[in-house]
Amino acid sequence: MGKTDVTALHSVSLSICSGEYIAITGTSGSGKSTLLQIIGCLDSPTAGRYALNGTRVDELSDNELSHVRNTQIGFVFQAFHLMPQLNVMENIELPLLYRRLTNKQRMVRVNEALGKVGLNKRGLHKPHELSGGERQRVAIARALVGAPSIVLADEPTGNLDQKTGDEIMHTIEYLNAEGVTILMVTHDLEKAKRATRLIEMKDGRIL
Repeated sequence: MGKTDVTALHSVSLSICSGEYIAITGTSGSGKSTLLQIIGCLDSPTAGRYALNGTRVDELSDNELSHVRNTQIGFVFQAFHLMPQLNVMENIELPLLYRRLTNKQRMVRVNEALGKVGLNKRGLHKPHELSGGERQRVAIARALVGAPSIVLADEPTGNLDQKTGDEIMHTIEYLNAEGVTILMVTHDLEKAKRATRLIEMKDGRIL
């Protein structure tokens, strides 16, 4: 059988302002994850334009895209994606290893990020020694440590129980109140409604 082209997004137009807290919701297959991947420079649009801080991202080379991901975008995933052999501070430090910073400069940033998520006393612990909520806080701190333009959170409470999920939502809301721009994808409409702007997607379109 031959290949069949599938259009994941249809004429999507979206502007995000600095300091916003936006939630994108929709059923499975609605296009929300594809949109997040494009915004996060993990995938490239086959048509259209995407600008980040005035730079046409859709025109950048792979190396330039890697630089944008490392310096301007923070990622928080449902599955945490922490390195099990590294302690908390080492996991948070990872995005900074690709920058021209001294060890002291990196440690200052790591400790600042730890403080923002309330894990100052857990820096030397390994991921398996932490609760699910603490591991997600580490993932959030890792996303913040590079001072990105935007933090992308893909189902950040999906692997957590209700109480722990609410704690992570409070952390996200606190960070947004501090000026962090956040774009969160979630299938949970109640959590989505806690954002300052709610975008619903269906069949690759924004409703």
